[in-house]
Amino acid sequence: MSKWVRAHTNIALIKYWGKENEALIIPKNNSLSLTLDAFYTDTKVTFKADLAADELILDGEKQDQTALKKVSAVLDLIREKAGMTEFATVESVNYVPTAAGLASSASGLAALAGAANEAAGLNLSSEALSRLARRGSGSASRSIYGGFVEWEKGTDDQTSVARPVDDANWDIGMLFIIVKDAKKDVSSRDGMRRTVETSPFYDGWLATLDRDLAEMKAAISEQDIDKVGTIAERNALKMHATTLGANPPFTYWSADSMVAMDAVRTLRKEGHSVYFTMDAGPNVKVICKQSEMKTIKQALCAYFGEEQIISAAPGPGIQVMEN
Repeated sequence: MSKWVRAHTNIALIKYWGKENEALIIPKNNSLSLTLDAFYTDTKVTFKADLAADELILDGEKQDQTALKKVSAVLDLIREKAGMTEFATVESVNYVPTAAGLASSASGLAALAGAANEAAGLNLSSEALSRLARRGSGSASRSIYGGFVEWEKGTDDQTSVARPVDDANWDIGMLFIIVKDAKKDVSSRDGMRRTVETSPFYDGWLATLDRDLAEMKAAISEQDIDKVGTIAERNALKMHATTLGANPPFTYWSADSMVAMDAVRTLRKEGHSVYFTMDAGPNVKVICKQSEMKTIKQALCAYFGEEQIISAAPGPGIQVMEN
């Protein structure tokens, strides 16, 4: 039965950057994220006997074959599991700027996995949905769950899956500084591939990840915002350093990204528990205490317009909507 399904974005604190298996989207390292309430995607899938091909309607506009590729990959797996042959209409409303480094593919493909599961009547478990969402977009595997989530790299399609770590029911939140919401020049997928294949810094990045992950899980267990932020900031900067060593080199930073990072450092010198992280895009995410978010946002308004700064609390896992 067709139902609207909502999935929220997640922001990785220990980054996923690089694939071990391109076809199955199995990563080279475990990653850990926080699901957030501010950005999400609502999706409904309807299988129809009279369709000649799948179709994707995103924010009211029919999409081309490029946008449809990831969607059909997930739908093909659903059809295989359900023994179906019908093509589907996928209606999706994105409350996230697309391809701007704000994890729209994470929420989008997680919502698709959930909605396709509902439409096909498969009643898949959360773990199976995570596995399915991963085949559309790696980070989508984590958006099946709320709070802190670890995507275990695994060794094959069965074992590469995300699992919940902590419900994040403590004093932590995130501010999004939207410096640019346009589509980025180098996609995450292309950027990862180029970095893995050509950057001499990539092996150094991989060599430090297990330590970062262990330290991050301990910091979350202790509910220590300063440790969480310090590790996340360091991990993000290491990831972005690998892109500067790629051939040809590239970066997702803009001039305003640098302004935002400097603003966070200034606030930290003034005694605030604030740290930044960035994904494959120019927008900066600020890790801070929820109890201090209003104060931090007000301070950041000295650098950016109020409309550019969005507050987010830890968000829930995938939800089937009633209407």
